[in-house]
Amino acid sequence: MATETVSAADERTAGDVHVLDNAAWHSLTGAHARFARGNDLVLRYDPEVSPFTAVRDWGHPDVWDAIVELVGPGALFPVSGDAPTLPDGWVVERQLGGVQLVETDALQPRPDDEAVVLGADDVPEMLALVKRTQPGPFAPRTHELGRYVGIRREGRLVAMAGERLQPGGWTEISAVCTDAAHRGQGLATRLVLDVAHHVHERGDRALMHAAESNTGAIAIYERLGFRLRRRTTFGVVRTPGAPRD
Repeated sequence: MATETVSAADERTAGDVHVLDNAAWHSLTGAHARFARGNDLVLRYDPEVSPFTAVRDWGHPDVWDAIVELVGPGALFPVSGDAPTLPDGWVVERQLGGVQLVETDALQPRPDDEAVVLGADDVPEMLALVKRTQPGPFAPRTHELGRYVGIRREGRLVAMAGERLQPGGWTEISAVCTDAAHRGQGLATRLVLDVAHHVHERGDRALMHAAESNTGAIAIYERLGFRLRRRTTFGVVRTPGAPRD
């Protein structure tokens, strides 16, 4: 499927609300609704699937109470994007800069003959590879979010990539990682292009997120045909009060 250059006009949805500005919310209220837990203001993925959370509208007066209702007092709540100033009693536990990248018409997706689809039976190997390479959050059921593929060497999983958030019309490519002993062979690049190929076959466009400090990976993604759409933040806050027993 041909890919068009992303423009401000065709990224917009009804009401001039940009789905990529709140990708997790649009994913949890759309393609991933079956994994959603929460209320009409705040949602989270089933923790066995993903740690990600989503807030419908940070400006709503009841949003902070809705977060506490969902996760409880004294609990951790992941936050992505630009949240407003925290109320009294809330604490920022950690925060780092990130980037959101979207495909352009320079991206040339293609299937990879060596890529194998990964599933439930591969979870122990997937978790072990993630532990060694630290590409980002990955839970025992993360593979249920979409199509995950890998490359094996002598039967051992050494590289992986797959689909995570799916806000309307878009699919995030995530969990891109390669074992240290097999880097420099272009395995991650091949898997990103394979995942993007299948994203296009479904009629979606591809996006990615990365830590702002991961300049090497960002440079590779830009060479493949992704561009910076916006800078963002990834963090975790703690709700006020003592944790529940």
